[in-house]
Amino acid sequence: MSRPMPPGTRAARMLAVYGKGGMGKSFFTTNLVSKLALLGNRVMQLGCDPKHDSCNALFGGVSLPTLGDVWREYKETGREDALQTQHVIFKTPIMGGAATVYGCEIGGPEVGRGCGGRGITFGFDLLEKFGMSQWALDYVVMDFLGDVVCGGFATPLSRSLAEEVIILCGNDRQSLYAANNIASAAKYFAGMGGKTRLIGLIVNRDDGSGVAERFAERINLPVLARIPLDRKIRELADACKLALVDEGFNTIFDHLARQIMTRTTPHVDMTTVHPLEYKEFLGVFGAVEPDIVPDGASADDLFGGKPVKPVLTFVLDLVQPSVGDMSHMDIATKLVVTRLLKELGMYVTEANQDPKKGMTLTVDGNTTICFGDEGELDSKMAILAALQKSGESYCYVDLRRPASPMYR
Repeated sequence: MSRPMPPGTRAARMLAVYGKGGMGKSFFTTNLVSKLALLGNRVMQLGCDPKHDSCNALFGGVSLPTLGDVWREYKETGREDALQTQHVIFKTPIMGGAATVYGCEIGGPEVGRGCGGRGITFGFDLLEKFGMSQWALDYVVMDFLGDVVCGGFATPLSRSLAEEVIILCGNDRQSLYAANNIASAAKYFAGMGGKTRLIGLIVNRDDGSGVAERFAERINLPVLARIPLDRKIRELADACKLALVDEGFNTIFDHLARQIMTRTTPHVDMTTVHPLEYKEFLGVFGAVEPDIVPDGASADDLFGGKPVKPVLTFVLDLVQPSVGDMSHMDIATKLVVTRLLKELGMYVTEANQDPKKGMTLTVDGNTTICFGDEGELDSKMAILAALQKSGESYCYVDLRRPASPMYR
């Protein structure tokens, strides 16, 4: 039998933790990361939430500078090339020096000033530029914001960056609704050829009601651990301390970490995962959706019988003008630009030839499409048409290999 490889000598396993906001994902991730490290692994916790508070307890209450903020600071002073890993990735001893862990907060735009999902996507691109796939780590555990409603926060699923996904939930309807959506997204991307798989649910703050177990049975996912509701542990977490100091909680995380390390969590076949339709979901709680359509609210209802003042009318136009003068373009680019406009109504606002990626077009001022060249153009157009029809939101599409397109 072959010997296990020494820690840090193979590509890191990428784990993603998803769940409804406020359910304790950072608490769970921090203690899992710490236990994996205490068992002899080299582990990094990656906070993927614009609130950038994932690593606070791991670092004893320190709020780490975020990758996004540091990058903006360097960019504004013209020092982008000087940005290095030690400026955005940090390390700390835990449990009295028994192990060392690494941490990074991707962050995002300032509150209310931009798209957090795009900030996450940019953060992953920058980490890849730093060589993340080659780092001598055993695990990177990603702590993700709430529900999967945005392409940026679904990056580990859409780009198969995460090997495995853990969903954190409670016994309440809202957290299980989020869990159902996350499972649906994971199944969707797996059906499109993605390699990311779900490994199961963690029931946090378990009150013993068994609701999450009923949900897990119907959706066909295992429950990996039940973390009980405990006031003392909540107070430890609030004080930015590890729950592993408690013998009972240490046992829970030790068992889970060893299962992950030995790949002995229950097998999950993504083809048999069954995200619930709304009526099925309500059935978990013994509820039934009424078979009625609520009355619509009329203008009179909304204005409350008041005289209506003239409303200023204006035209909303979020589409930038398309590239007008195409004289500077080569024949292939002109062909693609023309077909995009005529067949799909896509307005190309910028066209470039990237030395590595080839033909790269910006559509409507905010979507980048990497064509590479005009080869297999019919297939590439068909992929874009399918994306349009699906209603999926995206800001980047890579069509250089039509057999395995990528978008986010």
